[in-house]
Amino acid sequence: MEVIQRDMKKKHFRTHCLKRLKKASGIGSYKKDKVVSQRLYQLIVQSHAQKIMLYLPLKTEINLYPLIKQLRKEKRELYVPIMEGKSFRVVKYRYPLEKNRFGIKEPKDSRQYRNKKLDIAIVPIVGVDITHRRVGFGKGMYDRFFEKEIKNINKTVFVARELCYSKEIVTDDYDVKADIIIVP
Repeated sequence: MEVIQRDMKKKHFRTHCLKRLKKASGIGSYKKDKVVSQRLYQLIVQSHAQKIMLYLPLKTEINLYPLIKQLRKEKRELYVPIMEGKSFRVVKYRYPLEKNRFGIKEPKDSRQYRNKKLDIAIVPIVGVDITHRRVGFGKGMYDRFFEKEIKNINKTVFVARELCYSKEIVTDDYDVKADIIIVP
């Protein structure tokens, strides 16, 4: 019964957060994205991070393309998820990018990162709860990936244009947990 109630709370919370993110993705999103990207860059530099997992953004997510461009100039190793079944695997970021069946850009399949240690994993969120666990789009792809790879990830950073936060626990133990949350 408790699990069903938490699932309903999580579903309701996700719907509420997605509405807020859509509003936050309108006017002023460029500035918000720039602020978050600058903070991410500072964190990467301060952490001496060389191997970084990031994502290729949807319209409601922080646009990381300017950050990606800067990090590529600095010859840092960048990895992005490509969907594979109910989860994803991480591949080296490279051109050309092509849209997958969900409209998300991905590099053409390339060498898998094969359990390399990642200094930082940058993860988009829809919301978080008091435990700092992630509420995403509800497919569980990041959860499945992190379950297998958490031992290879030094630091997990959540990003969003707006923090949608629940003071109640709406997540499950298997949901990805943040070390750092960066919002404008």
